[in-house]
Amino acid sequence: MKELPNREIACLDMRSFYASCAAAWEGLDVMKTPIAIIGNIERKGGVVLAASPPLKEKFGIQTGMRLYEIPDDPSIHLIEPKMQFYIDISMELTRLLNRYVPKEAIHVYSIDESFIDFTGTEKLWGPVEQTIARIQDEMYRQFQLHSACGIGPNMLLSKLALDLEAKKTGMARWTYEDVPDKLWPVSPLHKMWGIGRKVERTLEDMGIYTVGDLAHASLDRLEKKFGVMGNQLYYHAHGIDYSTLGSVLIDQQVSYGKGQTLLRDYVTTDEILTVVLEMCEDAAMRLRLAKKRARTVQLSFGYSKHVHGGGFQRQQTLESSTDETLVIYRVCIKLFETYHDGRPVRHISVSLSNVEDANSFQLNLFEPLQGKQEKLGHVMDELRQLYGSKAILRAVSLTPGGTADRRSKLIGGHYK
Repeated sequence: MKELPNREIACLDMRSFYASCAAAWEGLDVMKTPIAIIGNIERKGGVVLAASPPLKEKFGIQTGMRLYEIPDDPSIHLIEPKMQFYIDISMELTRLLNRYVPKEAIHVYSIDESFIDFTGTEKLWGPVEQTIARIQDEMYRQFQLHSACGIGPNMLLSKLALDLEAKKTGMARWTYEDVPDKLWPVSPLHKMWGIGRKVERTLEDMGIYTVGDLAHASLDRLEKKFGVMGNQLYYHAHGIDYSTLGSVLIDQQVSYGKGQTLLRDYVTTDEILTVVLEMCEDAAMRLRLAKKRARTVQLSFGYSKHVHGGGFQRQQTLESSTDETLVIYRVCIKLFETYHDGRPVRHISVSLSNVEDANSFQLNLFEPLQGKQEKLGHVMDELRQLYGSKAILRAVSLTPGGTADRRSKLIGGHYK
């Protein structure tokens, strides 16, 4: 086994980031004021994107709930998101970190979370805990943002220290020696970063219920069941991670997809397929930009709550991989015609999996125009990257059922 990494990696998370930014904008105290960030205040079904601690504790409102579930209480502040403002604040936080470490030592994991390598900074700033406390103090004084930080010898343990301890205490350090006492008792398994509900169910079917069970499971058995991910699960259960800063820590990106909840029920075939085509366009573009092709196309529908919900999720695997929008769309049409039962649709998603590198695909001698279609797709991608997603649209996106034009005005799914 390689020598275990032993660096000073910190995982810094802004607590209640969206609510805190909104509170600062409005001149409120996020720790004392019930605040809900609502995706669309004009709609009773608007989603709660973020909730301040008082809103969670006093009223039981959590992220993901709906506007109509929030009590009609005058103390509650309902605020629409200002996505560009949040992005600007996130960039300023990164600049603050850059005063303590070089840019190469910062990996922005999400808008409110970053990994920082403090290895060697002790000579400049003193002990790492002291440096982080100083940074946290500056973030609060400048931006009124509270934060939590996990510290570990690698990215994995710093993240686990954050999620499982520091979010309650403000700061926590985990070492390899802490793994048996702090990590192995963790249950249910989805509490460990990198294990989703589906993997958790599979592990439970194997008689594995805690991280300790996972750490003591047979490596051969895990690899046989999960492949490469089984190896990763085993070593992560021991706190071992060889990822370098900025690399993919949980390497499970095996699909590319796009989905959206519609603003109203879609009933007609033309409107539904318009959105499906837009989803295919977006998903295929992600494939092309990643220099990948996919063989399996999955179409998922969620039906309207007015017809008691439900839906379907079906997929088809092609003989050869593709990154062409219309090839993917034709598969979706076939799935739609086979499985859609005519009920109004409220959610649509398209997912592409069974992915391989673009330069490894097999040419199809029976489709001589394949090269032209491929070039056309890349040209459209370049135009959108240069001039924005509205630079080139399919005509159906301008019909009443199209959503691409509206979505082009959004940042992170919300208006700027």
